[in-house]
Amino acid sequence: MDSCVRVSEMLKVLFVLAFLLGSSLAGNFYKDVTITWGGPRAQILNGGQVLSLSLDNVSGSGFQSNNEYLYGRFDVQLKLVPGNSAGTVTTFFLASQGSAHDEIDFEFLGNSSGQPYTVHTNIYTRGVGNREQQFRLWFDPTVAFHTYSILWNSQNIIYMVDNIPIRVFKNYAAYGVAFPTSQPMRLLASLCNAEPMTTQGGRVKTDWTKAPFTATYRNYNATGCVVSATGTNSCNGAANSQAWLTQGLDANGRNRIRWVQQKQMIYNYCTDVKRYPQGLPKECRLPRF
Repeated sequence: MDSCVRVSEMLKVLFVLAFLLGSSLAGNFYKDVTITWGGPRAQILNGGQVLSLSLDNVSGSGFQSNNEYLYGRFDVQLKLVPGNSAGTVTTFFLASQGSAHDEIDFEFLGNSSGQPYTVHTNIYTRGVGNREQQFRLWFDPTVAFHTYSILWNSQNIIYMVDNIPIRVFKNYAAYGVAFPTSQPMRLLASLCNAEPMTTQGGRVKTDWTKAPFTATYRNYNATGCVVSATGTNSCNGAANSQAWLTQGLDANGRNRIRWVQQKQMIYNYCTDVKRYPQGLPKECRLPRF
């Protein structure tokens, strides 16, 4: 069996496992989130198991989690806008409030028919981002649902697709690298028009004759330390044995993320020496995994 076949079979197995995990833990959109904008363009369906977001030439739409979290694992299955999605951006991300906010971004930048989506990731701490990594997916994300996950604990931020890690950002606070550790964040999602920057730097415009554009979310699950309005943290004082609290990358995870970053990564701020003529950011000079 050649290496391409082995990789293909591995990805199929991981997708099935991720689907079963997402199905068994899925929450309910009616109780877990609030539609925050877009009016009827956002709809909760199938008894709370599915949420669709739409975009037309008037408005997009979005929702946010009812809870705020200080660390957690956040999973959702998502089917992206099919066909010509140029100018659109579909998101799934964590964010705190205020100008000095923390944020962990998963953004899916649309493209012309037949062209691949760009998966854009970025991490903000205290209002400062500039930590972009971008990827192409190894499948068509518009044909079927796939699972996208953000794991955030005190040691790591890990982005996963179908339970395969694509990016890790380690806590190097001891070396003077800012890491989100103190600001509770909500999970947010949206579908909106970002024509000036989304598709080929804005060169490809949104074709509004194709509207409404629709993305569909299902099997949403948030497992984390819930912070109440009074500041109480649900994980404090508890003997919490959930795996995500200390999860990092094992040997298999490191092998998989190397494959993704070698084959699917299209931009990495840590290799952009033209952007940083005075030297790359400190975290780029420390062990990646």
